[in-house]
Amino acid sequence: MNTLDLTMAVVVGGLYALGFYLMLQRSLMRIVLGFLVLGHGTNLLLLVAGGGPGKPPIVGDKAVEPEEFADPLPQAMALTSIVITFGLTTFLLALAFRSWRLSGHDEVRDDVEDRRIGTVRERADDGGSDAGPSGEDDRAEDDEPGERL
Repeated sequence: MNTLDLTMAVVVGGLYALGFYLMLQRSLMRIVLGFLVLGHGTNLLLLVAGGGPGKPPIVGDKAVEPEEFADPLPQAMALTSIVITFGLTTFLLALAFRSWRLSGHDEVRDDVEDRRIGTVRERADDGGSDAGPSGEDDRAEDDEPGERL
């Protein structure tokens, strides 16, 4: 294995690790930055997967062996990845800006509804009761047990 290949593998792995770490944070701006770093890691991965430089296809007067051509597919996929990353980044920035304007901060809060419902294990530990905080059953009389989410 070539030293350059090992270096690129470490760099791509580092970009992916940093991108996923940032995307797991609670700040919306860190999530957007993590998405950007992940996009750059993907672009680098695609370009490294294309192999070394080669001769351009179709250009030139003399016949060139097909093995000497540069593979255009990774380059096309990297350009597509750049466009997708740009589009999703602008969308995520718009969502983050809207959230900041409405709430005054960019922290993602816990979902209150998820806390109220609890997990399956917590409900099983409570005896399987669907009773709410007041002790009354939250289900309607005609609901089947399988219909509730």
